[in-house]
Amino acid sequence: MSAPARNVTLPGDPPGGRRAVAVWSIGVAVYFVAVIFRTSLGVAGLDAADRFHVNASALSTFSILQLLVYAGMQIPVGLLVDRLGTKKVLSIGAVLFTAGQLGFAFSPSYGTALASRALLGCGDAMTFISVLRLGTRWFPARRGPLVAQLAGLVGMAGNLVSTLVLARLLHGVGWTPAFAGSALAGVVVLVLTLVFLKDHPDGHEPGPAPHQGAAYVRRQIAAAWREPGTRLGMWVHFTTQFPAMVFLLLWGLPFLVQAQGLSRATAGELLTLVVLSNMVIGLVYGQIVARHHAARLPLALGTVGATALLWASTLLYPGAHAPMWLLVVLCAVLGACGPASMLGFDFARPANPPERQGTASGITNMGGFVASMTTLFAVGVLLDATGDDYAVSFSAVFVLQALGVSQILRLRGRAARRERERLVASRVETVHVPA
Repeated sequence: MSAPARNVTLPGDPPGGRRAVAVWSIGVAVYFVAVIFRTSLGVAGLDAADRFHVNASALSTFSILQLLVYAGMQIPVGLLVDRLGTKKVLSIGAVLFTAGQLGFAFSPSYGTALASRALLGCGDAMTFISVLRLGTRWFPARRGPLVAQLAGLVGMAGNLVSTLVLARLLHGVGWTPAFAGSALAGVVVLVLTLVFLKDHPDGHEPGPAPHQGAAYVRRQIAAAWREPGTRLGMWVHFTTQFPAMVFLLLWGLPFLVQAQGLSRATAGELLTLVVLSNMVIGLVYGQIVARHHAARLPLALGTVGATALLWASTLLYPGAHAPMWLLVVLCAVLGACGPASMLGFDFARPANPPERQGTASGITNMGGFVASMTTLFAVGVLLDATGDDYAVSFSAVFVLQALGVSQILRLRGRAARRERERLVASRVETVHVPA
């Protein structure tokens, strides 16, 4: 009985098809460009420190502020997408992150550069939740997990472009031409969105939105938060995403160059390995979870354990520098963090009805970015306090991992029981759907 239920097309389900792929691809292209801009500082951290004459703590503030804005916008964006529709929110996001990237290119001072990164973070925050909602509007419900995983893979491709293309532009043509030139990609996706993107297929318009006052917003957030699956999803995202995010977003290149004595070119290749590993492991994790739904939690906890083990082995290596083989394995394992964080949405999605998906996704998506923001700040402060002792500074990773694992273990039983109850109820409803 479970197999038919998994493949049934429910009444009102979008048809999918080539048109759905084309429209969804435009939304994903916006997210792709947003990730390029988000991660551009990861290949420019040392250049930014020289350009604006700042120390490690001030440098980390760029990424902290960007992520603070991103995390704080997640729930409002989920509600905003329900209110205005995907096209309007993605268009606003593209305008904001393009303006932020341009501002960063021409910033004459640390303060204006900081404001530009905040603007970029605000626009970036409007992309992923919008793309998730676009997928639910254009594809049948049974395709939801696959569509979300593919969106995550495309985002990592944006990270790859940042580490490969933008890094070479930066060191080839200089700061302003590199960042200003990359901003043209934002203009392109904005035009595509305005001209071609549609919120939903013809004949599949959503019903009238309920009253959008403050009381409605509070009810939506409270109802989503009460679900153990939402909170479990948030903590899975919190615990799995941040080690790779911190490495790619800011501290990976300085760590590899300053602490491990590698050239910038070799360090860039290792950052690229993280992204490539992410894309490959994402496909593997997606296939495993599609076949074995119960594998979600073992995969998440296994990723956390492997990441902690490799970080500890690298930081505590007795020699002056860790051997190259160990750094390669570390970067390959860090590539699993992104796919493991996507598992958080697979806990939150079945825990909430369709009308709360935006809010629940926003809560889940906050987890990893709050952890990343906290770790970025902690590492910057510790580097300044210890005279660039990376072994001590990166120990912040283990503290947040321990916190996250404790919460995952606390919530896993309640979330599993609630999910089983919902699954039984949905099967009963499916059986009674008229042919």
